[in-house]
Amino acid sequence: MPSTFSLILGDNRIRIPTVTLVALAFTYASTAPYQSIIGINELGLSNGTYSALIFFSAIVNVATSLTLGIWSDRLKERRPLVLGLSVAGMLGFGSIAIFHSPAVFIVSTLLLVPMSNSTYSLLFASLRARTNQIDRGRAAAVTATVRALFSGSWALAPGLIGLYLVNSPSMTPAYGIAAFASLTCFCLYFFFAPGNGTAGPAPDQPGFLASLKRIFMPQVLVRVIVMALLFGLQRLNSTLLPLIITHAAGGTVVDVGFIAGLTALLEMPFMMMWGMAQRRFRTVHVLAFGALIYCAYLLLLGFAAAPWHIYALLLLNACGAAAILSVPITYLQDLIADRPGLGTSLLSLNTFIGTGISAGLFAFGTAISNYSGTAFVGAAAGFASIGLLLYLESSRRQARQPA
Repeated sequence: MPSTFSLILGDNRIRIPTVTLVALAFTYASTAPYQSIIGINELGLSNGTYSALIFFSAIVNVATSLTLGIWSDRLKERRPLVLGLSVAGMLGFGSIAIFHSPAVFIVSTLLLVPMSNSTYSLLFASLRARTNQIDRGRAAAVTATVRALFSGSWALAPGLIGLYLVNSPSMTPAYGIAAFASLTCFCLYFFFAPGNGTAGPAPDQPGFLASLKRIFMPQVLVRVIVMALLFGLQRLNSTLLPLIITHAAGGTVVDVGFIAGLTALLEMPFMMMWGMAQRRFRTVHVLAFGALIYCAYLLLLGFAAAPWHIYALLLLNACGAAAILSVPITYLQDLIADRPGLGTSLLSLNTFIGTGISAGLFAFGTAISNYSGTAFVGAAAGFASIGLLLYLESSRRQARQPA
């Protein structure tokens, strides 16, 4: 792993996107925990209005990521796009912090904030454009390490911001912090990232619709859906875990916060571990093993009846979640390896579909059982997803073998 850090620190085209991703994490982490509180409690949006707002903002995020991903592959470098999205973040987050208005909140959350969030896939596209030029194993290790650093920043921010705002009558200053983080991203790329995009546009680039069709090719789309199924398990756990802690396990909200923070911190070393594993084993096998661990965690979570049971599952939770959150980045990029922007934009599509799957699993599980039973439903869906993933990759390998 020291060699991975040396590669990140020594290569400007890897170092700048990495540092920018660490700064970008603060835009997510400083606003996501408080967004519903501000929208519903402080600004008076109804539950239905807020739900619709979140749904349509997710669509805007997917559309922006796909469009910019395709466009970025046609450009000499991605630097102007990162700068533009950073400005969108400054305006979106900053306006919410300054103008305590429902209308401003809706417009910013619907348009400007999703555009800012698209910076995530664009930065990983920049990394992929560079790591395409190095050994596959080292490239996977770099991606996993960068994702771990992003998670570490995510884990650190909410606690610091919560302490800063503990006596504040409003949580909107958190959006001011996010605006400052967007400004930091802008400065990093404006001052330190000249020529930090691709080496140049690939020759004979297909048009927008032709590029979009590659996403919906059966062999690509079915694998995106399988990745979304696995990602949906992590989102399902984010919904279930606080409910199981405070109901079946008899814990408190203090346990919820403590376990969430510990899990996020523990994910960092596990992400690096999965990155090292990809240097020796196929990505699909690493992902399947990590997902298997997460399914075992969900299965055991369904039996939790005391707070210590949840704490005992911390390592399983963090280990499996680290695989589901980091390894699919490389897997999805590999599906369209010759187009870093287009391949990386699959991350946003994966997140969107996975969130919908998570909601469906939660609705189905709670309709036929309780929260603990819903964890069993998630585990069963996970085992099925792993089997489908291994079958698909086995079939693809056999298809590639000469007759």
